[in-house]
Amino acid sequence: MISKNQIKLIKSLQQKKYRKLYQLFIAEGVKVIQELLNSNYELVELFTTQELFPNVEKTKLNFISETDLKSISALVTPNECLAVFIIPEKVQVDYSNTLQIALDDIRDPGNMGTIIRLADWFGVQNIICSEATVDVFNPKVIQSTMGSIARVNVMYCDLKKELLSAKVPVYGTLLEGKNIYTEKLMQPSIIVLGNESNGISPEIQKLITHKITIPRFGTLQQTESLNVATATAVVLSEFCRNS
Repeated sequence: MISKNQIKLIKSLQQKKYRKLYQLFIAEGVKVIQELLNSNYELVELFTTQELFPNVEKTKLNFISETDLKSISALVTPNECLAVFIIPEKVQVDYSNTLQIALDDIRDPGNMGTIIRLADWFGVQNIICSEATVDVFNPKVIQSTMGSIARVNVMYCDLKKELLSAKVPVYGTLLEGKNIYTEKLMQPSIIVLGNESNGISPEIQKLITHKITIPRFGTLQQTESLNVATATAVVLSEFCRNS
């Protein structure tokens, strides 16, 4: 069974202000939840329609009906399970060791989740975000990370101050940048990726020390830009290839 108070709390966590208030977030689906259970994230409660997690403490495990699961799910088609986790404390980033990603006002949850998955794939352990970037604990972001959130540290900050204090090369993806395939790519460094509609803000552009671009190879060359997550995949692949 699930109480009305539990339903109210869980549904409220679909909104950023309540996630911030309670310092909790929700995750759905066996893969995402299992990845989080295997990490340092702390489970509060798990709601499931089936026996899927034999190692979870019985006091934190709740068997519920599909109807009840639908009442708390953020998905149009609910999975078999939903879990509530504690939002961890912010971890500071050490810029001196390896490659990092900086996100300047990324707004789409799907893009954010995909970028986190890409960071996980290419071994990028930290992502620093402007305060206006979509909340990493948004249910849609958590879902689209497919569990990679368990292995990538995401920090929100005053991006300008953070880049000024990092003291490493700062790369920015700009249309007027130099060809990424011919440039010498250095590590440790930070790669800045900009807003889906407006790109990197003028304020942050001033802090970029190395402007790079992914050249177009098509005959017509009429495509204005790449999706930010697609661009992230190309850039990270090239940095790792050259490391």
